[in-house]
Amino acid sequence: MKTSSSQSVLFATAEVSLPSQPKRAKSPVSNGVVGMLIFMVTETMFFAALISAYLVIRAGLEEWPPWGQPRLPVETTAFNTVVLLASGLLMGYSRALLQKNNIQKGRRWLGISILLGAFFLISQGYEWLQLIKFGLTVSSSVYGGLFYLIIGAHGFHVVGTLAALIYAWNRLGADENPVTPEGLFPFQLLWYFVVCVWPILYVLVYLT
Repeated sequence: MKTSSSQSVLFATAEVSLPSQPKRAKSPVSNGVVGMLIFMVTETMFFAALISAYLVIRAGLEEWPPWGQPRLPVETTAFNTVVLLASGLLMGYSRALLQKNNIQKGRRWLGISILLGAFFLISQGYEWLQLIKFGLTVSSSVYGGLFYLIIGAHGFHVVGTLAALIYAWNRLGADENPVTPEGLFPFQLLWYFVVCVWPILYVLVYLT
């Protein structure tokens, strides 16, 4: 009798279903976004250091820009600044379309944003060639060295971010291994950073 009772208890216990483990809540922010935000913080500190060095060195010189150095093309670069800002706005519009799952139209506006960014980069590169032609080089003066260091650092970020965006644009909505709007978002954040930093550099280097 004891054996039968023990078996009944075991069978009853086996039939009891254990409560399911609570599912872990999905993080509202992806790891890619968190990683990009951390990277952007470090880059903000990097540009802050460059700007601080620029201001300290400029304050220690009596004449700025120094005599004999070509003046920067303020008007042309102002137009390029507007182009870059427009690229940032269109990037945001593209993001809104992609969030609504309108992949085709969002991809189109993303491409236009990338083209405007490429125009900015090419135009700035042409400006550099002209400045070098007129004698403003890295070794011509402290003024030239700081100009190419600060503006070149920004240009390096533009090149890298555009390369990532072009790759994402090409894979967005693809049949195999597509880039999703969520996967694209960290690179869009970096582009917003690149766009927002530039007006500060333009006012600091070109206008003051």
